[in-house]
Amino acid sequence: MARLSNQEGLADWLPGRLAEERPIVTVIGDSILDGWWDGTIERFCREAPAPVVQVQRRDFAPGGAANTAMNLAAMGADVRFVSLVGEDSAGLQLLERLEAAGIDVSHVVSHPDMTTTTKFRVSSGGQVMLRLDDAANGLPGDGLEVLAAFIPEAVDGATAVVLCDYGAGALDGPVRDALLEHLGPETGPGSPASRNMLVVVDAHNPGQWAGLQPDIATPNAQEASRLLGVELPGGAARCPFIEAHTDRLLRASGAGAVVVTLDREGTLTMRSPTGPSHGTTGPVHRTPVERTPVHRTPIHRTWARPQAEKQASGAGDTFVAALTLARAAGLPLTTSVDFAQAAADVVVHRPGTSVCTTDELTRHLSGFADTALSAAELAQQVDEHRRQGKRIVLTNGCFDVLHRGHTRYLNQAKQLGDVLVVALNSDSSVRQLKGPDRPVNHEADRAAVIAALSCVDHVTVFDTPTPIPLIELLRPDVYAKGGDYTPEMLAESAAVESYGGTVSILDYVPEHSTTAVLERIRSTGDGGDNPRN
Repeated sequence: MARLSNQEGLADWLPGRLAEERPIVTVIGDSILDGWWDGTIERFCREAPAPVVQVQRRDFAPGGAANTAMNLAAMGADVRFVSLVGEDSAGLQLLERLEAAGIDVSHVVSHPDMTTTTKFRVSSGGQVMLRLDDAANGLPGDGLEVLAAFIPEAVDGATAVVLCDYGAGALDGPVRDALLEHLGPETGPGSPASRNMLVVVDAHNPGQWAGLQPDIATPNAQEASRLLGVELPGGAARCPFIEAHTDRLLRASGAGAVVVTLDREGTLTMRSPTGPSHGTTGPVHRTPVERTPVHRTPIHRTWARPQAEKQASGAGDTFVAALTLARAAGLPLTTSVDFAQAAADVVVHRPGTSVCTTDELTRHLSGFADTALSAAELAQQVDEHRRQGKRIVLTNGCFDVLHRGHTRYLNQAKQLGDVLVVALNSDSSVRQLKGPDRPVNHEADRAAVIAALSCVDHVTVFDTPTPIPLIELLRPDVYAKGGDYTPEMLAESAAVESYGGTVSILDYVPEHSTTAVLERIRSTGDGGDNPRN
């Protein structure tokens, strides 16, 4: 079976391949039952200026930690769920839906003195009008003691553990003590240097779990602000501000990697160069992250493909689930984050609390197969972007066997503007440049892989010796090139500068090149990570 540890790009075969791994994932946290009541509004009530919603449909779905578990199961993981619910109708319905999804709920404590948290949203015409929350004022102490006693068995043999701490109390007191005892840094065989599982923390206050030294923490913008103890700036200044505080975020969270989720702005991933990072196949172990000449702590960015928000909920749970699945199965961290972004993009296009399945994610990634635009189509798109005041960045290359150098370079290029256009050398031009045995992947496959990267907005294929005709047609604000060049060395520079554009030379990553990857494959006989090899 093909290895995943060097897979740098997304492809339509990847969701199915990850599902085949079927990692055992234990999800521990606060449960919620989400309700979505939708109806029509034709009048206002007599008692107050409030609309009367005639309810026509009632939908219910597991939320919070339960939604994370549902997403993991839908994408192929073998899921154990650990939580505390009430012996009420909401708790019973929650357990029924989890069991129907094939999730092991034998470690869920049902307590007669517990109220299962419910969040009912009332909507009409696609607009949420009201949310009704019903939650317990406190959690029964004896219920938490029973839950704590389940922890050793629930985490035993797991490939990954996800802690979903939303401040409702399921991870407080004895449960917290049990988690620190069995997963924390002072437990001998279970210490971060040797524990044989991935630990992911998704918490409203991730700093409270710094002592656990998790492999990954996934704060949103508000939670990152809480970690830093400062308010984040808005708009375009937010991402650079977060990047500038990488070391503080890593220290405050205690994590080997921090993935800050930014809703419509995508995500930022920060790693310590000496911190823990998983990504090997088979059993998961903490190993040092590779140092690179590009960044002391490499920053990886994804960009969301947003939809009008309306009623969508739970995309963050989907993101955490997909990230955990991919990382536990052995994908590199950056590829895992790209995979998680793609899964979140699937669910934000649907109303309500929903899950992303393996088949849905496969179809989503398959949709990039025919996305390469002709030069004329691309020019129309670029004109529209320019009318919206957006800054256009163009780069080009063969991008034959995608590797980490490519993805870092394209992330850097995206950050030079608002819209990134990637022009791929056609198969014939690659042969002229690289020799008769190239390209390894045909232009349609190369275009699909590049288009699936969240940092890329448009892909086109050109067949000319240089992209100068395309530059003259599109007139990008920035022409980006990676490598050990200077602007004076590039034939394209004169064309860009003729209309006032800028040439930007991005960081060179010498240890990551397609030629080096192919030489390694030939010397070792390793067929790579595509199961079709």
